[in-house]
Amino acid sequence: MSEDLLLTFRSPPLPFFIESNRLTYGAGEEHPNRTNLGVFDLLFVNKGSLHVAEDNRRWTLEPGDVLILRPDRWHYSTRPCEVETVFDWIHFQTVGAWEETEGNQCGTLRGDYYTYAIRLPKKMKLTYPDEAKLIFSQLHEAAKSSSHGAFWDRQQRFLHLLQMLDEGWRSDAAKAAVSVAERAAAYLKLNYRSPISNTMLSDVLQLHTNYITRCMTEVFDCTPQQYLLYYRLDQAKLLLIKTDWTIARVAEETGFRQTPHFSRLFASHTGMPPLKFRKRFTM
Repeated sequence: MSEDLLLTFRSPPLPFFIESNRLTYGAGEEHPNRTNLGVFDLLFVNKGSLHVAEDNRRWTLEPGDVLILRPDRWHYSTRPCEVETVFDWIHFQTVGAWEETEGNQCGTLRGDYYTYAIRLPKKMKLTYPDEAKLIFSQLHEAAKSSSHGAFWDRQQRFLHLLQMLDEGWRSDAAKAAVSVAERAAAYLKLNYRSPISNTMLSDVLQLHTNYITRCMTEVFDCTPQQYLLYYRLDQAKLLLIKTDWTIARVAEETGFRQTPHFSRLFASHTGMPPLKFRKRFTM
């Protein structure tokens, strides 16, 4: 059960790199005992075995294994290393929302058309450990420098690592669902000014309507038509602020064929009619 835990980060804001290093433990040495470290601790074993626990959950990490320890729990060693063990560690944090769930739970954090839910397994074995070793080495090197350029370098390399972890754990079915949802979202955003039915979307993607809806609900927590509505309303907000167009023209430019219908939906979702919204954000 412990290997089915999933950490989800709502982004933006993105999790950010703090510090990292590569350590070597000889036989008899062990991971330190710490409580409420205040940062996430990502471990990656290169060689040997590392025996660690978080509260009542225990793991033995072998070469290629990654484990992410939470910032608000007790971390300790279950027993010393039997052989020389080399591992990388990264401390990182986020100011955004995050949660830890069992693998079979949906959780509360979902992405939408302008945010993304980064999902990282608590523990996983990397498919491409050599690529990970290179990323870790580059991170450690960048962490030693205090230059302005080094800051961007280590943050970008850290995000590359998160992307590799986020994409690497998913099953083929899960990857397919993400791909379908993203293709559907791209089509909706590109054509939001025109009428789009579920049948039209199905014809374009060559997939059954129910499957597209299931994929979008899983990834974006909304149906294709809800996604389209939310995107249209957000585009309408931008036009209300940036232009002096009439409400009727804003409605037409964002795919609404009847101005009263647009005004009702806008007021329902924002708590105020379009004209009041414009006056609130413009002089």
